[in-house]
Amino acid sequence: MKLSDYLSLELIIPELAATTKSEVLSELLDPFQVRWPDKDKKKAHTILMQREELGSTGIGDGVAIPHGKMDDIDDIVVIVGRSRQGVEFQSLDTKPCYIFFLVLAPEHVAGMHLRILAQISRLLKDPDFRESFLQAEGREEIWKLLQSV
Repeated sequence: MKLSDYLSLELIIPELAATTKSEVLSELLDPFQVRWPDKDKKKAHTILMQREELGSTGIGDGVAIPHGKMDDIDDIVVIVGRSRQGVEFQSLDTKPCYIFFLVLAPEHVAGMHLRILAQISRLLKDPDFRESFLQAEGREEIWKLLQSV
C-alpha cells in the first residue's frame, strides 16, 4: 500500500490561507467538495470538528492528521495541506501546525483507515521528510515527494 494510492495532485493545497483550526479543516475540504460535488462538505467538517473535540489530531512536530468516518463515501480520501505561517491546532506539543494530512474513511473500512493513519504518522515522524515537505516548491513538488514514499 502506497500513500499516493489515496492521493491525487488536486487534493494537495500547498499554501493554506486559514488561520484557525475550523478554517483549516474547511479549506482542506474545498478540493473534496470540488472532486465529489455530491458529498456534503458541511457534514464532513462537522465530523472532523467532533473528532477534534475528543482530542486534538495535532500530533506535534508541526503536524496534524485530522480524520473521521463518513457513511456516504465509498473510498478513503486523503487531502494534504501546508501552512507557511502555521496554525494553532491545540497540538500535543503546544506548537503550531504546518503540515496537514486529512483522512476521511467510509464507515466499513476500519482496518485500512487505521493502517493509513499509521503510515502517515510514521512518515511524518521523519524530520528529513518533514523538512522536504516544507521546502517543496508548490503542488507538483509536494506531489512528487509524496509519490516517492
